[in-house]
Amino acid sequence: MAGNHEKNSGVSLGVISDTHGHLESVVKRFFEGVDVIVHAGDIGKPEILDTLQSIAPVKAVRGNMDGGAWTSELPLFAFVDIGNIQLYVLHDIYKLDLDPQSAGLSAVISGHTHKPSLKKIDGVLYINPGSASQPRNSFPATIALIRIGNRRIDARIIEL
Repeated sequence: MAGNHEKNSGVSLGVISDTHGHLESVVKRFFEGVDVIVHAGDIGKPEILDTLQSIAPVKAVRGNMDGGAWTSELPLFAFVDIGNIQLYVLHDIYKLDLDPQSAGLSAVISGHTHKPSLKKIDGVLYINPGSASQPRNSFPATIALIRIGNRRIDARIIEL
């Protein structure tokens, strides 16, 4: 059910990418109750981050389409630590310049392709939430929800 997250253990994250200046109202319902929101770039305008920040703290990175003065404070990549779990966030997975397994990362979050995907490679979970507002190639608009607890990451793609 949208917005219904068990809070008895662990941390929940809402993951979004490629909003390109538009945020569907349904996203707020799905992210209601999350502890952190991660935006993997191509935000589009600062109001998107303001809206997300009104739901939960936001960790965001700059995408290739994010320009202007408001983006100057956005990093190109970010580490997000949740207990003993470390996530790495960047917009374009093809610009990944470290070995996630050697770096001790549990997951890599990216966007850019507008193609939702979850896959595990060499013990590292790769998460692309797809595009929340501009899906391509017959994919639906999507986001991801992540639950971290007991040294485990559970992720799922949510169709909007």
